[in-house]
Amino acid sequence: MNSYERRNRIIELVNQQESVLVTDLSSAFDVSEVTIRADLRLLEEKGQVMRFHGGAARPPAGQQSEAEIQEVVLEDRYRLAKDPKKRIAQAAAAMVQPGDTLILDSGSTTMLIAEELASHRDITIITNNLPAAFMLSDNREITLVVCGGTLRHKTRSLHGALAENALQGISANLMFVGADGFDMHNGITTFNEGYSISGVMAEAAERVIVVTDASKFGRRGFNQVLPLAKINGIITDEGISADDRQTLAQCDIELTIV
Repeated sequence: MNSYERRNRIIELVNQQESVLVTDLSSAFDVSEVTIRADLRLLEEKGQVMRFHGGAARPPAGQQSEAEIQEVVLEDRYRLAKDPKKRIAQAAAAMVQPGDTLILDSGSTTMLIAEELASHRDITIITNNLPAAFMLSDNREITLVVCGGTLRHKTRSLHGALAENALQGISANLMFVGADGFDMHNGITTFNEGYSISGVMAEAAERVIVVTDASKFGRRGFNQVLPLAKINGIITDEGISADDRQTLAQCDIELTIV
C-alpha cells in the first residue's frame, strides 16, 4: 500500500468511525506514528480531517465539500493514470531485482521511485534524497543508506564533501537520476547548485538511468550534471520528439517510453 492509498483508507476510517487514533493507525498500516502524523497533517490541510492530540476526527458537518472529500481519490487517479512522472517511476521500479543495490539521486521523480520501491524486499538503496529516505524508512526488508552532508533546503537533499565521501568504495547496480534539463549535446543539466554529487554517484553505478518527463528535453541549464557518455538508459513519456529518439538510438542509449 502506498501513501496515497493509505491516506484514502484513513479518510474512509474517519468517516466510518467518526474518529481514529494515531497508535491504532500505526498498527493497522504497519508504519511509524511519525508517518501517520504526517498523513493526518496533510489531510487536515485539505480539510478532510480535524486533528486532536493523539488522533483525528471527522470535520463538523458542512465543513467538507464533496470535492474535498474526493480530492485524495482524484489525486490518486491522476498520479496512477495521467502523471507521466508516476508512470516513469513505476517503470524504473520494475527494473529493480532482489539483491540489487541502487542509488537514488535527489528530485521529485526519484522520490516517486522510492514510493514504488517501499514494499520491495532484499534490496539496498543509497540516497541523499531525504523525502525518499523517509518514504523507505518503515521497511525493514530494505537496507537504507543515507549519505551525510549539508542540507540543501530547496531540494531537501544532502550535498558537499561529506555526502560525496560517503559514496567512496560503493558499487551499485543502478543509479536513477532526474533532470532539470536534457539536450543531446550536454546531457543532463541543471539550474541549481549542489549537482557535483550526481557525478560521484554515477561513478559508483554500473548503469545510470535518467528518469525525466519529455518536457525537459531541449531545456538547458547552465551546469552540466552528467554528459551523454555517462548515461546508459532513459525512461520518459511519449512526448519525446522523433529527432531525440533517433539521436539517443545513435548514441546507444536505451530508451524506455511509458
